[in-house]
Amino acid sequence: MATQSQSEFPSYGITKINLWLAIGIVLLLAVIAFGVVGYYRQLVEGEIVTGMRDVGTGAGAPWGLYIAFELYAVGVGFGSMILVGIIGIFRLDAMRPLVKPLALTTIVSLIVGYMAVMADLGQPLRAIINIARYARPMSPFFGTFTVGLVTALTATIVFLYLDSRPTLAAMAKQSRASGLWRFLAAGYRDTVEQRQRRRNVHFAMSALLLVLGIAAASSSGFVFSMQPARPGWFSALQSPSFVALGAASATAIIAIIVGLLPALFNGSQTDKRRIHGWLNNVMLALVGLVLYFLLTELITVSYSGQLHQDNVTEALFTGEYAWAFWGSGGLFLLAFVFAGMQTIARSYSLPVIFAIAIIINVAAWLKRLVVVLPSLTHGNLLPYSEGSYSPTWVEYAVTAGLVALGILGYIILLKVMPIMLVGRDQQQEAQS
Repeated sequence: MATQSQSEFPSYGITKINLWLAIGIVLLLAVIAFGVVGYYRQLVEGEIVTGMRDVGTGAGAPWGLYIAFELYAVGVGFGSMILVGIIGIFRLDAMRPLVKPLALTTIVSLIVGYMAVMADLGQPLRAIINIARYARPMSPFFGTFTVGLVTALTATIVFLYLDSRPTLAAMAKQSRASGLWRFLAAGYRDTVEQRQRRRNVHFAMSALLLVLGIAAASSSGFVFSMQPARPGWFSALQSPSFVALGAASATAIIAIIVGLLPALFNGSQTDKRRIHGWLNNVMLALVGLVLYFLLTELITVSYSGQLHQDNVTEALFTGEYAWAFWGSGGLFLLAFVFAGMQTIARSYSLPVIFAIAIIINVAAWLKRLVVVLPSLTHGNLLPYSEGSYSPTWVEYAVTAGLVALGILGYIILLKVMPIMLVGRDQQQEAQS
């Protein structure tokens, strides 16, 4: 095999930190420290310091900002798995530069998402122990932790490692940390047999991630849709809408990463335009699907005529949660229009795609709040008064800390793990 020059293996700043990045890391650490302070107060004084209260006599909601963030984060993680599976199964070679960043997004999102669940629990250690002692396989919660966390996270880590071995081997030839990369490459030497084996494994793992992503996202929807005594949640559309919303959020996240870190997606201008166009069109299709589910649900509940369901609908249309409901729907519609205009014109601008991605993520956040809160405060079947929910600084601090932790974790992994395609590996992917 011919010797490769160092110029063929650009490091993209691996293991290097410049001044601006150092300032960003310090700011992220400050936000994380603020979150730790908030969570410490919650642990010491109990969840009374949050805005969460019991339903009914407590006149509140036992789930709030933490669970809304958890649904958003794990939705991004599961959606990223689905996108990885689609790219791998249909051999979308031009989109291969997105695979490793998507896998990394899954890992980070699932970890911080389930950390939000731990924050929501008054005694997280006892909860972890009791999961092992009293878990019921027929419960949707069991599926969210076994399929959604353990299985999905493990499969994604294995996929990312196996898919990165050629890049690790390439980096070992020019990096100061060559010993580490050589160890992680585990003997990969770019032989014909290894390439063929890798392509086969990549296809099989892509199919597995697609199935796991859909199953895990559906399991999150089952947690809500299988509660017939909770108007607003009991719907067969919950699971498919969770899948669509998660995939839309994941596509928007990777579009933001493309905008912020264009060097990771090296290639010709034609390849970059293909990536931009694909991201725009996928966001268009998925947001259109989200809007379809939203419209279908609205028509259904409007004609149902059930008293308790009407209470939830009124809270969404004109009541306490109208700002979140109409804000989410309006932002999704705005993103759909902008993405559609680019698709019709067949002209894709990265700044516009970046703006669309931000709009989608804000809308997805609001949508998660709309899913969680109204049914808890206004969907009681018993004759209780309507409740309300207002997050405290503790919840904002902890949630902001988790967001900062996820961003910092992504940055750290980018600095120690070469997830981009480089050198000969990039050429091979174009020919796969």
